[in-house]
Amino acid sequence: MKIERIEDINLLYQYPENDRFQYAGGICTNRLTTLILVHTDTNHVGIGSVYSHPSLIHLIIRDQLNPLLIGEDPRNVEELWKKMYGLTLWYGRKGVAMSTLGGVDTALWDLRGKSVEKPVWELLGGERKTCPAYASGLLWKEVEKLAEEAGQYIEKGFRRVKMRLARSEEYDTSAILAVRKAIGMDHDVIVDASMRYHFELACRMGDFLKEQKVFWYEEPFAPEDIDSYTALRQVVRVPIAGGENEFGLQGFREMIRAKALDIVQPDASRCGGISEAWKIAKMAEESGLGVATHSWNDAVAIIANAHMVSAAPNGITVEVDQMNNPFVNELLVEPLQIEDGELQLSHAPGLGIQLDLEVIDKFRMGDPLTIPDGVYSDMTFGKSYFPEPIGYEER
Repeated sequence: MKIERIEDINLLYQYPENDRFQYAGGICTNRLTTLILVHTDTNHVGIGSVYSHPSLIHLIIRDQLNPLLIGEDPRNVEELWKKMYGLTLWYGRKGVAMSTLGGVDTALWDLRGKSVEKPVWELLGGERKTCPAYASGLLWKEVEKLAEEAGQYIEKGFRRVKMRLARSEEYDTSAILAVRKAIGMDHDVIVDASMRYHFELACRMGDFLKEQKVFWYEEPFAPEDIDSYTALRQVVRVPIAGGENEFGLQGFREMIRAKALDIVQPDASRCGGISEAWKIAKMAEESGLGVATHSWNDAVAIIANAHMVSAAPNGITVEVDQMNNPFVNELLVEPLQIEDGELQLSHAPGLGIQLDLEVIDKFRMGDPLTIPDGVYSDMTFGKSYFPEPIGYEER
């Protein structure tokens, strides 16, 4: 089996006015993601995905990774990861370069599984074909509507929900109380502070989150503020989670060594692929920490993360975006299935998924180097959309 070419496909979706949602970065108008297809001379195609700047992904694939990997055996996953990392090292190590080579890496794992007719979770040593999953939504809206939304997720089969805070102290506490009441104590509430707390506020909120039996307390600070994470973990009694904005084993090593987290959150579509996410999970396990992957772009990333979490002894759960994202809901021929809080995988080889080509054609970007202006949840394009700083009112 030899690699013939690597293809990147950038997808873009514009929300109708009624489906747009507000969060700390403004009002989300669009979503995007990048699929990576590794074509081989055996007609097998490996599938991966990347969540980063689509134009930069395209250039890295076209001008560097594609020429590097043509003619290589895709089953040599670890060797090819090192080659890609070495080639992009000078301008990479973190950010878009690491995410891009990770998308290729995930596609290589898919091919490795297809070549031996085994699912990735089994290749990683796992024994179960399901993965705990949680509903990720509950952004900034009226408290009553948050409660209703949380209840709907439980009805859909989820047993955990995640909500976004950091609007104001009064809102944050009221919203948590409403969601907790809506889903009851038998289900878990996860909170995400969107990197908008200072230390004293984070401590104060931590006491309240403990009272409400919050499952974990995510990203109160920016990822580089490791000292604040470490200090907070020493004084609050809620598990501290973070890592969606970190890259590579070296980045997570810093946070783990600093004893900054209880739960690490790599994302195969951002941190360096399944290979790197797996190394991060193993490092976390050695330090007695859990792993719960981030996913906020497409169903391919969710499935890739789920294979890893399912196989990891310290795997806790995988994130499933609930914000009417067609790249999550429509991209796969067999849609994601949640039953009693578990994402269903399978014994099918590789990632065990098939892309819906009509959906890809519908949302494919015409020119990957030209991105329409808008707010894309985690990325913003066009000066008129750059967010104004949003203050936080404390009590």
